[in-house]
Amino acid sequence: MTAGITVAVVAKECLPGKVKTRLTPALSPEGAARVASASLADTLSTVRALPAERRVLFFDGDVVPESADGFDVLHQPGGGLDERLGFLFDAIDGPLLLVGMDTPQVSTDALAPVFDQPQRDAWFGPAEDGGFWSLYVQAPTGDLLRGVPMSQDDTGAVQLARLTDAGLDVGILGELLDVDTMPDAERVAELAPDSGFTQALRAETAGSLR
Repeated sequence: MTAGITVAVVAKECLPGKVKTRLTPALSPEGAARVASASLADTLSTVRALPAERRVLFFDGDVVPESADGFDVLHQPGGGLDERLGFLFDAIDGPLLLVGMDTPQVSTDALAPVFDQPQRDAWFGPAEDGGFWSLYVQAPTGDLLRGVPMSQDDTGAVQLARLTDAGLDVGILGELLDVDTMPDAERVAELAPDSGFTQALRAETAGSLR
């Protein structure tokens, strides 16, 4: 028997000028924030549908979104992203699945292998831009993440190597596209046409044309 899985969504408060800044000037800062908020809400909805024992919002901000209802809130400390994720992986007891907020097209099917084989040491979800959108570790420890250079085109490769160098048996999840730029956003909207993210994006792009 394995302990129940905690799923943590890493997110920051969706404030204009602070999130999805690369969607501007195509969108206003306020519009980009609304699209980011919809992306987070879609992600939380998917996580809510997973057979997790505990759900955590690992949050950078002051006002917790209403879409996080039912999630435990763990506030991010200071430091670089690797240090903050290291804090999370030290703070959670038992198997931990990390999911980012930038892949609103993520589905329960995409994460099903983790729940089908939770006894595996780790699962790694590569992102198309060279990063990673998800990371599962059966016995989490922050040392697996601290020192990994984040937001680079080799972040995923370095993180995966860190796992395998630690002797972990790592399964690979399907590759997903992070929403960073407007072309990314349009591609994700095509992949998830019925999502709240796509509805928000369409509303903002329609508004920008008026």
